[in-house]
Parts: sequence; structure tokens; C-alpha cells
Amino acid sequence: MGHQTVAPLRGSRVRITGGLLADWQRRNREATAPHTLEQLRKAGNLDNLRRLLPEVPEEKRRTTPYRGRYPFLDTDLYKTLEGLVYELALPDDDGGRQAMRDFYEETVDLLERVQAPDGYLNSFFQDPDSAKAPWEDLSWGHEMYNLGHLIQAAVAAHRQLGDRRLLDVAVRFADLVVERYGPRGEDAVCGHPEVEMALVELYRETGEERYLTQARLFVDRRGRGTVPSRGMGSAYFQDHLPLRELPSVTGHAVRMVYLAAGATDVFRETGDRTLFDALRRLWDDMVATKLYVTGGLGSRHSDEAVGDRYELPSERSYSETCAAIGTMQWAWRMFLATGDARYPDVLERVLYNAFAVGLSADGRAFFYDNPLQRRPDHEQRSGAEESGEPLRQSWFGCPCCPPNVVRWMAQLADFLVAEREGELLVAGYAEAGVDGEEVALDMVTGYPWDGEVRLTVRRAPDRPYRISLRVPGWADAGRVRLTVGSVGEEAVAGDVADGWLSVERRWSPGDELRLSLPMPVRGHVSHPYLDATRGTVAVARGPLVYCVEQQDCTAGVDDVLIGAEHIAAARTAVAPESDGVPSGAPLIRITADIAPPPSPELYPVLATGPQQDRPDAATDTAELTLVPYFAWGNREPGPMRVWIRNT
Repeated sequence: MGHQTVAPLRGSRVRITGGLLADWQRRNREATAPHTLEQLRKAGNLDNLRRLLPEVPEEKRRTTPYRGRYPFLDTDLYKTLEGLVYELALPDDDGGRQAMRDFYEETVDLLERVQAPDGYLNSFFQDPDSAKAPWEDLSWGHEMYNLGHLIQAAVAAHRQLGDRRLLDVAVRFADLVVERYGPRGEDAVCGHPEVEMALVELYRETGEERYLTQARLFVDRRGRGTVPSRGMGSAYFQDHLPLRELPSVTGHAVRMVYLAAGATDVFRETGDRTLFDALRRLWDDMVATKLYVTGGLGSRHSDEAVGDRYELPSERSYSETCAAIGTMQWAWRMFLATGDARYPDVLERVLYNAFAVGLSADGRAFFYDNPLQRRPDHEQRSGAEESGEPLRQSWFGCPCCPPNVVRWMAQLADFLVAEREGELLVAGYAEAGVDGEEVALDMVTGYPWDGEVRLTVRRAPDRPYRISLRVPGWADAGRVRLTVGSVGEEAVAGDVADGWLSVERRWSPGDELRLSLPMPVRGHVSHPYLDATRGTVAVARGPLVYCVEQQDCTAGVDDVLIGAEHIAAARTAVAPESDGVPSGAPLIRITADIAPPPSPELYPVLATGPQQDRPDAATDTAELTLVPYFAWGNREPGPMRVWIRNT
């Protein structure tokens, strides 16, 4: 093993038992996953495999053509399988997951039977009547992208279920790729990075060095303009400059963060400092200049791209849900490589905002892109259709986001706690049971609704051991308190250091750590170079960004103004049972000023002489109720704003 700073706690070693994340996982199990299985069957993903079975007559195969617009739709099966594996591994199955097991078994059986003798597997290119041959179109065929998701599903199945059937399929396909594109093979890369992090995971699972070598080779090869761009340009594929030379994250947002996540995995195994120095520089630049306040990445619809520094328009924010997942994957890997609390800070911001908003309250509809503003005359579109549904949609022609949501929701517990020699690091907060190598504890909290966290030790070594709790970047470190209590003893821990509060001592069962993270309502303004949100303020509380929908505003959302004094006087209220907002979630109520535009002109002349009235002078007040951003769009369509005009 290479440079391993922090090790994750996977599988059943962390189990979410209550609170918002448990609600999300229950919704995933009861609604999102079943809906996704239904849509995959309806869209023909399984039929695309079934028609290639050896026993299907040629005439029947010819009369049942490949279904779907894209040649990489197998990947949606693989992402879904990865999520199903986590669900099927849960011990408390009352039979309600039978449909998931049936889908899993049917799909694995089809993949085993359809795979070519040399290991190749792709239902589009394996069709003898396909317009393209295997490996003919590395730019858009995405065969290695498909392999990446297949590997990730296979590794999960082997770890979680002890089932190696899918792993055997993945190994055969991976070996073909190593033979064809390895050190002595063709000098090429896939148009869509993803396989890099999967190959590292396959190396970890099998111990076969060739998979790590191949992952590193793919990372190092990219950036020489070898991917035929077909009008998109090499930067779209992150192929115009080597990763180590990129000045900033760029190009297609999902490709960028998948590549960076894979490269971080390569660093963790090899200790290649030049690679990590580039990744840290790219990360820091992204966070400082290219992430939305919600943690969303990608400002351009035209090529689903990251965009320029400070190019962050609210109403045209693309912020694809898959990019949110990729950003979290990169963040977690950077945390494992460093132990730095800044990375789970970003993961948390994305999780509760840019990721969570992509799914409807009922778990059966999705946003592909995630704007931060909806104007009164807006039509929600993905950028490809002539028209679109007014809000979230049940499925897409390129349905990469829904299966990605299924798998990420199912494995949320994997991204809460980690450990290293002599230390347990609690990076995220949820009601959960934690079983580390040396320490086991139970965590009780109302997070993210409140910042009170209680951890009770169940098991500990008979020697001093360190437990470290992350202090989120949004928290006022001076007001954070950590109390450590045991029988006959009460002590308060020390100061926050590098984003952590740590206590090292000899622990006994029943010992408690009680963390208090005050959550006042706060306002955020934007960097002066960020033109799109100049003169506005975003409201947040804890890790949650809030927004105002027209239903909750007594004036037009474009006509209200708030400033520091309004935010200081904000009140919180508990959400009732209602569509879209989880019961018990804190709402924020603000009395705002109303200031309609002083002139109907689009570009009025700037007055240069003395002015008696401010151009944005208030005419009245309005009552606003702000809801968590992730909950918007679950009622009737209407205007919405994250960034509200600032007084």
C-alpha cells in the first residue's frame, strides 16, 4: 500500500439509525430505487442485454433493435446495482426488498451470459448490426466509463454480499482493457474519465498491481489532445493539458471531478507528490472561484462545463446532480489522503444542498441541472429538449443522475467516519452506530436541524486513544463547546485546531462526548468579481443554504431586500407536515423591505448629481419564509431565489 493517511469505515461498520439521513435512505429504499428499477425496465436497459443472448434467433434480434439514444446506457444498470448491493446487505430485510433482489439476480445473470469470450461487454457495440465497432469511438462510446461503473458495482457486491459473480465479469473486462490499452498497448484514453478510480478499487480488492498501473497510466496519458473532440474542444475532455499542468478545473464538470477523484486514489496508493500537489492546487482554486454557494459545480448548459473563474450565474446554474456526486467523491478522497477537515466541509455543503436538491420529496422525480434562481417566466429545461417539465422529471433520455442518486444515498454511511493509527475521526454527523477497529460508539443528534451531538462510547482499548470531532467551517469556533463526561468526572476539551476538536484519554464504556455547534441564521455575500450575485445576500443556517419561493413571500421575490439587520432579527420556526419540506425542519422567517425598481427602463441613466432618494428605496415591508434549498420545487412551479437583493 502507498500513501494511506486515513482509512474509511465501510460497510456495516457505520450504520445510520435515525434523523434526516435515515429518512433519505428509507425514501431511497422505498421509493427511489423501486422507481428507478421500473424506469430501467421501461426504457429497455435489460432488453438491450437480453436481445444479445446466444439463444435469441438472429431474426428476432434484428426486429428488436437497441433501445435508447446513447451507447453507454449499460452504466445506468451498473450504478443501480451498486446501490442495490448496499440495500440487500442490510440485515433487517422483511421481504420488502425482493424486487431489488430479483432485479439484481436477473441483471447479473444477463451480464454473465452476454459477456463476449474476450471479456468485452457493451450492449450497444456488441450488436452485430451496430453502426460502430467496439473501441471505434473512444470519445463518445464510453466503454471504459461503463467498465468503471461495472467495477464499482462488482467490488461493492463482493464486499457487501460476498458475491463474486459480478467481480469475475468485471475482472475479465478489465483484463481486456489492460491488454489493449496497457503499457504495451494502444496509447489512448476514454473520452469520459471514471475508470481510473474504479481500477484503483479493483487493485485494492484483488491485490493485482496491473490495475493500479493502468489507472496511473490513464491519469498520466490524458492531456495530450489524443481524444478526438468532434467540435467540443480538447478542454471539454480535460485533454488539452496534463492534469499536473491544469491551471484550474475545467471542461465538462462531471468528467473533471471523476478524473480528479481517480487521480487522488492513484496518489493514495503511490504517494506521487507531484500529482497530489496539482490536485490540491486545483481543489483550492475550485473552492475559491468556481463552486456555487450550494456546492454545485458547473455554470454552463451548453457543454455541461465548469466555466470560468467567478462565472456563477444563478438562473443558468447547471450544477448537474452527477457533478455534485463527483465533487463529494473527490472531497472524501482528499480527506482520506490528508485528514484535513476542509474537505468534509465541502462534502457536507454539497450533500445537503447541491446533491439533495436533485431529488423530489417523494423520491420519484429528479433535477438534472440545479439552478439557484427561477424567474417568473422560466421553463425548466435540461438544455436539449424543445420544452420541458415545469419542475423535476421522472426520467431522462440520458438518465445518468437517477441511478447515481440511488447508489450515493444507499452508501451515505461510508462518508461519516474514518480512522488512523490511534485515532477515530468523526467527519460527519448523523444518528448512527459506529464500530471502529478499536473504538465503538453511538451518535445521537438532530443534525442538520440542530448542532447538538452526543457520542457514547461502547468499546475502547485499554490505553489512551484519540477521538476527533470535525468543527464545520460555517461554525463560529469561539462558540463551539465539547464536553467530555464520565462517571464522577466532567471536563471541557480544548480549542479547535485545524478544524478538529480532539480528546485523547483512556475511555470506558458509557463515557460521553457532547458537542454543541450553535446555528444562528447568517448571511453570505459574494466576491466582488462574481458579477451575477453582486448586491445580493444568501441566507444559511448550519450546513443548509435557504431560498425563498413565491408561495412563501407576500411580495414578488425579485422586489424584496434584506440586509444584516433583517438577518439579525430573523426567527426560526419548525416546519409543519407539508409537501416538500421535511416535518420538523427549521424554517427561517424574515421581515424584508419591498423595493420595486424605480424605473421600468432596462438601462436607465445613472444620475450624477445629488439624489434625494436611494434608487432602491423601500416602499413597504414583506414577510418571507425561507425553506432549505434542497426542498424547493416540491409545490406548484413559481419564482425562487437563493440570492436575495441586499439593502
